[in-house]
Amino acid sequence: MIELNGVTLKSETVLKLQNFNEKVELSADAWKRIDESRAVVDEILTSGRTKYAVNTGIGTQLGNVVISEDNLIELNENLIRSHCVGTGNPISAARTRSLMAVRLNYFAHGYSGVSRKTVESLLGALNKNCLPVVPERGSVGAHDLAQLSHMTLGLLGEGQMWTGDNFSDKCDARKVLDENQQEKLKLQPKDAISMISGNAFAAALGAEAAHKANMIVNVADIVAAMTIEGLVGTTDAFDPDIHNARPHKGQIIVARKIRSLLNNRHQKSAIETTFQFLKDPYTLRCIPQVHGASHDVVEFATELIENELDSSQDNPMVLIDQNTTTTCGNFHGAYISKALDYLAIGVHEIGNMGERRIERLLNPACSELPAFLTPTGGINSGFMIGQVTASALVSENKTLCHPASVDTIATCAGYEDHVSMSGWAARKALTVVENVERVLAIELLCACQAVDLRRPLTSTPILEKVHACVRSSAQFMTTDRVLSTDIEAVALKISDGTIWNIVKDHIEAHID
Repeated sequence: MIELNGVTLKSETVLKLQNFNEKVELSADAWKRIDESRAVVDEILTSGRTKYAVNTGIGTQLGNVVISEDNLIELNENLIRSHCVGTGNPISAARTRSLMAVRLNYFAHGYSGVSRKTVESLLGALNKNCLPVVPERGSVGAHDLAQLSHMTLGLLGEGQMWTGDNFSDKCDARKVLDENQQEKLKLQPKDAISMISGNAFAAALGAEAAHKANMIVNVADIVAAMTIEGLVGTTDAFDPDIHNARPHKGQIIVARKIRSLLNNRHQKSAIETTFQFLKDPYTLRCIPQVHGASHDVVEFATELIENELDSSQDNPMVLIDQNTTTTCGNFHGAYISKALDYLAIGVHEIGNMGERRIERLLNPACSELPAFLTPTGGINSGFMIGQVTASALVSENKTLCHPASVDTIATCAGYEDHVSMSGWAARKALTVVENVERVLAIELLCACQAVDLRRPLTSTPILEKVHACVRSSAQFMTTDRVLSTDIEAVALKISDGTIWNIVKDHIEAHID
């Protein structure tokens, strides 16, 4: 059971919440704040005060239209239907779970004024895996209005929900609710705007990208170390005195990790002690400087994204102490979009370096190994086209790294005149991350093949454990075979932490 309280949600937890067996609850303090903020809304309604989005229309031209008490329920239902304008492929059922969880965490702050029954409906639907189909396109990053409306529409028993053993099929939402004995949502005044305020879509996808990016910057150093062994590189460039002279946090961390994995006074590599090279190419020599920069970028971006997970993005906001609501700009997704654009650029550079190292592994002029790492070239092509795939992914990322956040477009009669494009920033950051996972998988496959071609010489004991892990899914390639299966298998070992967990304790225990 994962407890949401509005103040401690992390990217790792958001990813855990994609597990269909994971249950969620709200803390007692969260429920208290939710009830207190709803009491403010109820008092506004009974006192006859007029407040935007409580008893008025929504948006620039309609926000001044006062709505009678008899029409408030219809207003809220119409708001959801009218905002269901999403298009494109739907996000997966697993990602819909993280979207619903992030929206619940925003409620926990007590600034939305949403009714308890609506929160209970969202919570119950999440725990029973009643997961609406949510299109990925249609947000400009000033609220994820379309995505959150489609999420809410399903709870109303309209639209579609995911079904089937793997939640890969779709059917009528009402049928899924009935099968799971989940009561259909009945919106109360102000509930609709509370459900669709903020950038939970961008934050949920951004949190996933951040978690995966953190794994990438860790595993990239392990993969690079294996490549150094495959190319019989030197450890001279990782001397601590070099990096202490340029004390960037990430650079120092990466150099230390590389030192812990390669030949040192605690463990020996027969490969390095046999070959002696005086000077390596930049993609080996500058690993701490480049990977380190990516490490620091990902750390900075993750901090911003996780701060957004524990923030209130409602408009209007309920100010409990002042017994009122007020309009504000907390819905603007600039922080998320800037963070994710930066994260994408940082992660992409890991792929850039990896692809160049792949080329060196496959090029006999650089590696002094058989061309394309195949023992029987000519009849076999080896890893030749694996490098083509890596090149394609890296080139795709170069386009995707154009910042979404430098764009804006005015909407709603020009009143909403600056937006963040955080939804697009999140979607493309995830694509960049997933592309780099596969570039690293290809590099690791090539590096392990190169190490095998150095036999009977062996690498360090810790890298031999990594090598064995790879070989449990992808055997040494003596003759050509379908490589896409190997790439996906190793990419999974990278993304799920299998590779990192082999070396984590070893790295942390390392003493120069």
